[in-house]
Amino acid sequence: MTPTSLDSWLSYIESQHPAEIELGLDRGSQVLARLNLSRPKHKIITVAGTNGKGSTCAMLTQYLCSQGYSVGTYTSPHFINFNERIALNNVPCDDALLCKAFDVIESARGDIPLTYFEFSTLASFWIFDQSDLDFWVLEVGLGGRLDSVNMIDTDVAVITSIALDHTDWLGDNLDIIAQEKAGIARPGKLLVSGVVNPPITIAKKAADVGAILQQKGVDYSFEVSDNQWKWIGNGLVFDGLPIPTLPLQNAATVLAVLVNMGFNPLKDDLVDLFRSAKLTGRFQKMSSDPDVYIDVAHNPEAAVELASRIKAFARQPIAVCGMLKDKDIASVVTHLSESFSAWFCCDLDGPRGAQGADIEQHLVASIPTATSMTKHFASFDTAFEAAARLAVEQQRPIVVFGSFVTVSHYLKLVQNQE
Repeated sequence: MTPTSLDSWLSYIESQHPAEIELGLDRGSQVLARLNLSRPKHKIITVAGTNGKGSTCAMLTQYLCSQGYSVGTYTSPHFINFNERIALNNVPCDDALLCKAFDVIESARGDIPLTYFEFSTLASFWIFDQSDLDFWVLEVGLGGRLDSVNMIDTDVAVITSIALDHTDWLGDNLDIIAQEKAGIARPGKLLVSGVVNPPITIAKKAADVGAILQQKGVDYSFEVSDNQWKWIGNGLVFDGLPIPTLPLQNAATVLAVLVNMGFNPLKDDLVDLFRSAKLTGRFQKMSSDPDVYIDVAHNPEAAVELASRIKAFARQPIAVCGMLKDKDIASVVTHLSESFSAWFCCDLDGPRGAQGADIEQHLVASIPTATSMTKHFASFDTAFEAAARLAVEQQRPIVVFGSFVTVSHYLKLVQNQE
């Protein structure tokens, strides 16, 4: 029986393949060929990187939409509703369109097995094709070269950062990780790298492929002073820019992409972009009394960024932390060990979920006095409720972090209380 609702479609897709992700392009490419899709009027932009992909996609989409272009954006994972993954002009697709797309992919695939992510990616391509768009902005799910987003040739490849994450899939060698992410580059097409201290394999891959490489620190740079920043590159200077709501490194990468695509943005448009661009779960303030911030930081590089933001707080915040056990929990808590007055660690369900007690053990190893400032809980809700009581009592903010799953739990808790 053909599924008739979005929930039933998602359940069906999950049941068709044992793994949500299985790297490789063969299966998806066969189905893509059967769809006979056309390309957008202007360009496909594909964004890879350890951290910063979502922020970069959000800023690119917002700028292009502000200039009157039609844009399809594909990102992952979602927090509450699958619809978040596929957006047209920054508006998530409705259930009916997603169901139609899944029906088309199901008919086209025949007996070719597809993972959940491959199915979703192909559905996004079909929706964007049907919508006659100017630009597609695509976020890589994992790695780059073998990620299903890479089954379609991009016009502009972007690498936001290189760090250790998903080591089970990508290994623990930064040179190899960088090479995999640079696998989204295409001959004669632009490759913009915002990577700090980039492994040499990015430039080597670009040269091997024949891509046009633009690198931070080589072809463009940015400087910060007096709570403003300046971008320099391609014979252009944009100065007096406001510190963005999203990470500055990603904002600089976005500006490099736009300039190298031929845009010459007006300063007022950039000021509006950097002041207003937001993305769920990226150091986002959600409420007051107590102040609650959410952040999806889940690897060492993101933990360093989060720690730097917390330094601006007048009082040390309280942590509500849940993580996946395949992440580098020890390094994350070490980088954040001096950032919080107390830690409320929670279990996350599922085969990948870490136990709050395990996070607590890493904390104790990092901070000898941590036993007096950490507690673990069997669920996110109980951890957050306990943290909220202490936050009100001590007039401290709360930071919820550690995983997309943890932030999703918070968003669902708030939704249920409304």
